[in-house]
Amino acid sequence: MNEILSKEKSIYIQISEMIENDILRDILLEEEKVPSTNDLAKIYTINPATAAKGVNILVDSGVLYKKRGIGMFVSAGAKKLIMKRRKAEFYENYVRAIVEEAKNLGMTKEDLIKMIDEAN
Repeated sequence: MNEILSKEKSIYIQISEMIENDILRDILLEEEKVPSTNDLAKIYTINPATAAKGVNILVDSGVLYKKRGIGMFVSAGAKKLIMKRRKAEFYENYVRAIVEEAKNLGMTKEDLIKMIDEAN
């Protein structure tokens, strides 16, 4: 969690995304304790309530769970849950738009695949 906060998105959203990214990169593992909201507030010099709002997004989505008096932990299956949701978002936000624009340009599926291969 050494990413820098930007002004492009709400800070609490960025906090939840950073925790998710650490889970996807296996920096935070299932059943592992995550930094407390106070720790996050100190690291990023933000209000603890803002950090808590970001963490609570992940609790509400089942990525994290609370152990009363101990802290927040990564849920079993959290990585799969995040990947499933992000793949669906990727499809909706990018793939559909790319396919639609390719159609507008008269491109074939093969043209599009060739462009993707060239980008690698």
